[in-house]
Amino acid sequence: MAEELDAETIAFAHRMFDLARSGEAEQLAGQLSHGLPADLTNDKGDTLLILASYHNHPETVATLLQHGADPARVNDRGQTALAAAVFRRNAETVRMLLDAGADPDGGKPSARENAEFFNLPEMTALLNGE
Repeated sequence: MAEELDAETIAFAHRMFDLARSGEAEQLAGQLSHGLPADLTNDKGDTLLILASYHNHPETVATLLQHGADPARVNDRGQTALAAAVFRRNAETVRMLLDAGADPDGGKPSARENAEFFNLPEMTALLNGE
């Protein structure tokens, strides 16, 4: 049986996810340096990295990657940070995630499938290393 988290811990986790969504890289870095897991995951399977990528915060993405966030993690719907960055057309984040080892064919839909579905040739080119 999973251990229940207390209200204070849950509120803290929500604040950390809000920092990722709003691009508060410096504040998040402080928490990460004090032991916050870089792959903290919410109830939907979204990691801090997925949220920062989806909300177009390359500096926060870089901070999370520097602290060991896994670019291959998928949420409960099979989505990855790379697929989110492609969907948001953020070339800087796409490059960072690829450099960190993100798989363009990982997840469902994959980043490559997102680029094709949404007709994003510039993203397809990035994913193909062009």
